Amino acid sequence: MLSTTRRGFLAGTGGMFAAGLASASVAQTAEARARAPRNIVLILADDLGVSEIGPYGQRIIATPNLDRMAAQGVRFRNAFAGSSLCAPSRCALLTGLHTGHGTVRENPEGGPQHALNPGDLTFAEVARLAGYRTALIGKWGFGPEQPDQDSHPNVRGYDEFYGYITHVHAHQYWPTYLWHNREMVAFDGATYSPDFLRDRAVRFIRESAKDGKPFLLQFATILPHSPSEIPGDAGQYADAPWTKPNRRHAAQVTRLDAHVGDILRTLREAGVADDTIVIFTADNGPHHEKGVDPNIFNSNGPYRGVKRQLYDGGIRVPMIAYNPSFSPKVVDDPVALWDVLPTVADVAGLPVPAHIDGRSFLGALTGGRYAGHPYLVWNRPKKMQAIRRGHWKLIRFHPNIAGAGPEGRNELYDLRSDRGERHNVAERHPNLVAELNELLDGAIGPDPRIPYGLSAREEGDGVVVSLANGSAGPWTKVRLYLDDDDAKSVGQERLVKAESFVATFPKKGRVAHARFVVNGEEIHFRTKVQKAPH
Repeated sequence: MLSTTRRGFLAGTGGMFAAGLASASVAQTAEARARAPRNIVLILADDLGVSEIGPYGQRIIATPNLDRMAAQGVRFRNAFAGSSLCAPSRCALLTGLHTGHGTVRENPEGGPQHALNPGDLTFAEVARLAGYRTALIGKWGFGPEQPDQDSHPNVRGYDEFYGYITHVHAHQYWPTYLWHNREMVAFDGATYSPDFLRDRAVRFIRESAKDGKPFLLQFATILPHSPSEIPGDAGQYADAPWTKPNRRHAAQVTRLDAHVGDILRTLREAGVADDTIVIFTADNGPHHEKGVDPNIFNSNGPYRGVKRQLYDGGIRVPMIAYNPSFSPKVVDDPVALWDVLPTVADVAGLPVPAHIDGRSFLGALTGGRYAGHPYLVWNRPKKMQAIRRGHWKLIRFHPNIAGAGPEGRNELYDLRSDRGERHNVAERHPNLVAELNELLDGAIGPDPRIPYGLSAREEGDGVVVSLANGSAGPWTKVRLYLDDDDAKSVGQERLVKAESFVATFPKKGRVAHARFVVNGEEIHFRTKVQKAPH
């Protein structure tokens, strides 16, 4: 006999936990998805200033491929990083939570590399529930640097991983080793890793195109993070009247642009360009490390601040989305990296997880509607926080941070007339400062997520399969089964928000399936059965 149980929450396995904020309406989601390609390529640059590429005003560094991509696609004028630093920004990107709620809210400072945990659900895990083949090529940015741990990319939703686990290791352009899935692969220290990893990304696209399954590729290059290292000298910038670090930094950005061109060309050659959304963005503002002067390139454009700061120059990033079917346009509505997870869910045709901070921007890409944010939040614990609501932005400095006194400091900016954040008007608007501080306090707290997804594990001679509804609405006509044996499925008529359905099957299997209906559409989850530890 098959046994079933029902309970409100599950504790335990990776892939079951997530969160999200539902799309504005089911009708808008269906409308956007009907026009959307199914494959996703996310290209994530490292420490790239918002104005270091041509579509955002760059006039010194050549970026012809990104120029064409923006001219033919969708350019977001007001796109924001998850943080002004690497690890928390990438956590926000992956999980759909801003740094007031996410697991990783700060870079490590003299301690261990911060990690994701079993309660984190990444957009790659969401895509894999829908049958996507997934890959992360490049920089992961979370520790520890071990093969079998909850924060490893293979555990957090990526079928294929090649690159760096920790962000410190990712500072090496000529590495002596890289990770391929759970194995450390020796390198000779003479291989320029950005080019090698570009080749791996191209290979994944070609293999996936032949396979025919939908795919998600996250190409997380380390360009143009410091140090400013590049093969040879500085190419077309070799004679520029700058120091060597600045010449090579410019060459890094142009090389990054060439890699974008390689990926776009590969999609065309593989015959999958029409069915693929390509999103280009970055993890935070420009760096000024190891001799690089962002003022030479106007890297942060008209905005104040750089990496590590919560002024707009530290958190604004380029974001361009391209598909041959997209109508060229510029989107003014603010978007943030934590919007990627719900957007992936929308593209994959899955219900968006509830209680995350992100909102799907799929409608902005396909000509549908986009429900923006009432406000955006950034949190660097014990240092500074920021909130943007409409044209007002508040930055709150903790005591004795960045020149603040023992009581801390509030800075308020009216971005309509002061996009460079030069004129602090906090003293003129004390009530607004108090209101935004209260809103900011309410946005910083514990992880708000509830279980979402499908997990399966061997237990004795059988398999326990668990399905958790972590979305906003009910799931109906629920069926769980192993492999392709739908005839032996176990069913439940209705599964409401925050409920789980668990079935125990007496025989082992390789893949667990869940089918259910959401707003008239049948949804299909699948996941590999985890073998019992020996």
